[in-house]
Amino acid sequence: MHILPTSPQVRVTLSYFVTFIAIGMCTGLLGPALPHLAEMTGSSMGQIGILFTARALGTMLGSVLSGALIDRFDGHRVLVAMLLLMAAGLFAVPFSPALMLLTAVMFLLGMAEVSVNAGGNTLLLWNHGPASPPWVSALHFCFGLGNMLAPLVVVAVLYLQLSFAWAFWLVALYAVVLSVPLLRHSSPRPPDDTASDRPDPPPHDGVRLAIFLAMFGLYVGLEITFAGWITAYGMLNGLAPGDAALMVTLFWLTLSAGRLLAIPLLRRLSPWKVLRGCLALGLFSALALHFLWLPLPLVALLFGLACSAIFPILFGLSHQLMTLNGRTTGWIFLASGTGGMTLPSLTGPLLERAGTGAFPLLLAALVGLLSLGLVALRARVRRSGH
Repeated sequence: MHILPTSPQVRVTLSYFVTFIAIGMCTGLLGPALPHLAEMTGSSMGQIGILFTARALGTMLGSVLSGALIDRFDGHRVLVAMLLLMAAGLFAVPFSPALMLLTAVMFLLGMAEVSVNAGGNTLLLWNHGPASPPWVSALHFCFGLGNMLAPLVVVAVLYLQLSFAWAFWLVALYAVVLSVPLLRHSSPRPPDDTASDRPDPPPHDGVRLAIFLAMFGLYVGLEITFAGWITAYGMLNGLAPGDAALMVTLFWLTLSAGRLLAIPLLRRLSPWKVLRGCLALGLFSALALHFLWLPLPLVALLFGLACSAIFPILFGLSHQLMTLNGRTTGWIFLASGTGGMTLPSLTGPLLERAGTGAFPLLLAALVGLLSLGLVALRARVRRSGH
């Protein structure tokens, strides 16, 4: 029994890791660069917010498109094409002085980002098969690492007294360079379910898929709701703007670290146990925020740790419990994008009507719904016996 994959598998996997750093950086650039983009287009902060909606819509389209492309064409060629599209979009951002033009570029960036994301996840699963959960956690750690590095790129560029455009151009150059190693490696293929030495494939189960899609949508909505509103929550509760902004940094810090921690943890514990632990910690963190058991910085750290392993473990479980191809992965990212766009947009009106006390209760409710989803999924698997 091989504990580690063979050398070709390692080289391909490392290519995916550095690719996910790139898409993490691309995703993370928008927030720090938003004031500069508003100034460039002559837009107010309220108007520039349309860029988030455009990126989300591009993500939803790319989720469906990428699944069909990965199933039909060579996976690495699809990733390279989307990386080059992403690089072209990043390069074009500083040359888009009109808000409508910049909105169109953001739409294309969202489509390219999620195509690389969904395609990379699918190919990693095909590359490692049943041993994929720790590798998926490492892959998503790289995405979080890219998110953390993006603001540093912007800070470094401004420190050197360069135009903010150089932040986009440097990430674009990095994306182009990544296309070279991907083209040199053979793309993984879907597992052959007819092979005699493979166990029977998971049954086709529409209810099981629906539970997974609901859980992915709930989780991404939970993550983006916390990251998007914790700064505003802190300011509404009396924190200085700088201290409040630090809360989201603490959240991303432990979310990324937790994904790294999950790699050895998943070699000792089942995915079900780790998920239950994450959800229990998330519920405790939300209640601690509501009842003021802990200071806000500690809650942000604990909630990031609670969220860290949920998405990669769910993705690994979906591979074990369903026949996962590019199309199914596309549906997963479509559900994720829908949750990420819908739930955070409902939080603002909720805070206006019910006050800041509704925020931790909303977080607790979302964690509770995820817990119910996990119970339903476990029961469905036991009922089918597979």
